[in-house]
Amino acid sequence: MFAICPLSVVPVRKEPSDRSEIVTQLLFGDLVEIQDRQDNWRKIKVLDDDYPGWVDKKQLRAIEESEVRTILSAPRTVTLDIVQLVVWDQHQMIPVVLGSSLPGYHDKQFKISGTAFLYEGSVTQLSKPDPVHMLEHAYMYLHAPYLWGGKSPFGIDCSGFTQMVYKLSGIRIRRDAWQQSEQGTPVPNLQESRAGDLAFFSNDEGKVIHTGILLPGGRIMHASGRVRIDELDATGILNSDTGQLSHRLHSVRRYVNLP
Repeated sequence: MFAICPLSVVPVRKEPSDRSEIVTQLLFGDLVEIQDRQDNWRKIKVLDDDYPGWVDKKQLRAIEESEVRTILSAPRTVTLDIVQLVVWDQHQMIPVVLGSSLPGYHDKQFKISGTAFLYEGSVTQLSKPDPVHMLEHAYMYLHAPYLWGGKSPFGIDCSGFTQMVYKLSGIRIRRDAWQQSEQGTPVPNLQESRAGDLAFFSNDEGKVIHTGILLPGGRIMHASGRVRIDELDATGILNSDTGQLSHRLHSVRRYVNLP
């Protein structure tokens, strides 16, 4: 069984309870596979990144497998506005955030299970990787507040930030920082890094716990309290407010060659 996210931002929880930890979020148009059920909860796997979790069934809309195949086989369209409205039935509206998916979008319209929707905001089609605009996409999240498990401009965590920026650039990476650190190609040292590479940071035990996107000029954009820009050297991140080391560098990975 499959479902689609019909709402702006939906919490995905570790356990089937409203009190459980939010491990990630679904944005409008995200597709999931239903793997299990418990009362009003559905255990799901996000099709984009295979991430598991539990979602309230009232926050999902069932969708036929044939429609899922059609959506996945077509070029993908995602929103490029911080927030904009999806309209249906002439007057009903849902605010959708940056990076939401519009299945079958054409000429400002799309359908989900026969329901017609209108979206007049900015979009980008992810028919092929577009690394040229990656840093522009990153700056759209600047000053977004930190939120564990978040993926929107109104609350985002470190790996949600990197995943969403890469998504907007047509590049699919995993959800958590440690997962992302196992993808791509290793960059031998910081001197050989490029803007758009991801840097990873570890705790005292060597476990990857943080990530950010490299900018030109020895800087990094990352979500720590908020999405912010700090200095980076071979040791790690130097907080621009305090001048202190805030995160210890573990590794750098490259997923795409920027021009």
